[in-house]
Amino acid sequence: MTDSPTLAVTRLTLTDFRNYRGLRLETDARLVALVGANGAGKTNILEAISLLVPGRGLRGAAFEEISRQGGSRGWAIAAEIEAEHGPVSLGTAWSGQPETGDGGSRQVVIDGEAQRGPGALGDHMRLLWLTPAQDRLFAGPGAERRRFLDRMVVAFDPDHASRILVFEKVMRERNLLLEDARADRAWLSSLEAQMAEAAIAISAARLVGLEALETHIGEARAESSFPWAKVAVDGEIEALIAEKPAVQVEDEYRRILHDSRGIDRAAGRTLRGPHRSDFSVVHGPKDMAASQCSTGEQKALLIGLVLAQARAVKQGAGVPPILLLDEVAAHLDRARRKSLLEALAALGSQSWMTGTDAQLFESIGEAGTVFQVEGGHVSKVMED
Repeated sequence: MTDSPTLAVTRLTLTDFRNYRGLRLETDARLVALVGANGAGKTNILEAISLLVPGRGLRGAAFEEISRQGGSRGWAIAAEIEAEHGPVSLGTAWSGQPETGDGGSRQVVIDGEAQRGPGALGDHMRLLWLTPAQDRLFAGPGAERRRFLDRMVVAFDPDHASRILVFEKVMRERNLLLEDARADRAWLSSLEAQMAEAAIAISAARLVGLEALETHIGEARAESSFPWAKVAVDGEIEALIAEKPAVQVEDEYRRILHDSRGIDRAAGRTLRGPHRSDFSVVHGPKDMAASQCSTGEQKALLIGLVLAQARAVKQGAGVPPILLLDEVAAHLDRARRKSLLEALAALGSQSWMTGTDAQLFESIGEAGTVFQVEGGHVSKVMED
């Protein structure tokens, strides 16, 4: 480990998780490569790490889907983390047994103490990830780009996730209440006030996060092997906040919700708000919308964005986030693979990567370790 503040998983223990009956993986490496055939369980390890923050992980899977077939129906993840202020033990599990009284919910333990919910994990872990599913991010629906943006903001501002959960919960309550033509108007107004407060906080955090991201995109333009991007958030509330005081925008959005009750009732959903915003990305050197770029160019843009966000988090929080990069080298040539590994090493974060061939990580250097993954077993690849 380096002497500078850092964040790293030094030990990972899995129980009945996906294809792992039991796994204990230890490493002090900054760059960790997991290699093996498709279906060997490489991504499962990344998914386990991604569940050490609030949310449903990089696959967004239901908890019952994560349990090993033929196992105990539940699953558990434990990790030793090297954090800014020293080692921390994190654990999360799902019992899979509603009759235990916890409703089958997720349990979280930090340094041996049970927590009220997964939100506490955000105080200790910051993660960014890229998966093959995100290769279609720019051509897919706006909801996926918005979630990508919000995950980036969460790495910079962990409270952002809680604000989104509050907004979505209250919005669902409002939508249900609107179904009743005789709904209590005072209660509707109360819900809309809560939505407005959360909406302004969400939109403001997005703008702050993008500002930090743009700064680090600009700093790397001349030296990065990955194309720089022009980024923006296209949303009604974000546009208002950029022009007016937050208090004024909160009042305005509350009026919008009040005046839209009839339209929203007919639609069966809330049609205006930060949940409708989109994340806009343009290939800077070509001045071309990312959606019009080739698959390889889109992948390079995504990598550049994640590297810029990691640098922004490092500057803002003092510690770079852990990066989870699934099949990251799939569309990169040898020069760009080498450049990526050099950029990750310079960042100082711990990065977990997957690939089908160890040769993809031939430039990993002394800072890295390669593990072979096969049939639910993991072993270190010895150097020649």
